[in-house]
Amino acid sequence: MPLALCCMSHSPLLNLPGPPQDLLDDIDAALTQAREFVFRYDPELVVIFAPDHFNGFFYKVMPPFCIGTHARGVGDYGTRAGDLNVDRRIAAGCAEAVLAAGVDVAISECMDVDHGTVQPLEKLFGDAVTPAVVPIFINCVANPLGPLHRSKALGTAVGDYLTGLDKRILVIGSGGLSHDPPIPALPAASGAVLERIVHGRPMTSEQRRARENTVIEAAQDLARGCSDRRPLNPKWDHRFLDIVDSGQLTAFDDWSNSFITYEGGNSGHEIRTWVAAFAALAAAGAYRVTVRYYRAAAELIAGFAIRTAAPA
Repeated sequence: MPLALCCMSHSPLLNLPGPPQDLLDDIDAALTQAREFVFRYDPELVVIFAPDHFNGFFYKVMPPFCIGTHARGVGDYGTRAGDLNVDRRIAAGCAEAVLAAGVDVAISECMDVDHGTVQPLEKLFGDAVTPAVVPIFINCVANPLGPLHRSKALGTAVGDYLTGLDKRILVIGSGGLSHDPPIPALPAASGAVLERIVHGRPMTSEQRRARENTVIEAAQDLARGCSDRRPLNPKWDHRFLDIVDSGQLTAFDDWSNSFITYEGGNSGHEIRTWVAAFAALAAAGAYRVTVRYYRAAAELIAGFAIRTAAPA
């Protein structure tokens, strides 16, 4: 059965106060097009490539890739908490196939996922029953990071496995594009922050509110042009989108980690989820992009993009 794809940016600020209504309406109009695409395709299975923001994966053990055979949303930034409807058999089979293809991947029987995974599912399916899901974590924030071409290899291996299943499968890539939000880094971490990003100590309600306020303030400063964060880079974002739109994914083989950080910011590495998703789709053959949306949304701290695609 052919695959279909929907890649999108995510942002905690979609569920927090602050962004102007015209921006939210503009993004929702594009999301409506994406939802219509997904509704018409009517997937039986969703495979989602997503990052984590030190809510489920920590420096105590930080794999480059991990497939969840069971997963639970942590409920951060207004997203739903609770178990995802993971197809354990397909997830385990996918892990075996990826390993057989020469891509090292971990598995998790108890994966915690945050807004990076849950928000796209909520935006695409709303209150409807979400099809069975296979969550695939890609490390995009914790150094050291592997080379970008390994994310492409992961996606290809996953796509090769999925094309052998007799199901309508939607592949999602969640993250990016250029953005540099306030996420803790190991070299500067100490105290409670160090305990959190290394050992996974849960945040108190006060700490969670403080983190949300920090994100809101960072977005306001970026929108006003008085931020010390790396600015959005629409030129680089469009260069990235041109490559995935054209299907010339080998162009990413020359993109170094330092180049991505310089052009796209510290969290620009979330493009890895898009690269993996498009590589999975490309495993089924040439594809055609349908929904194309982009907006440099400083109020969301994101070069916000949405793409849908299906086999040509």
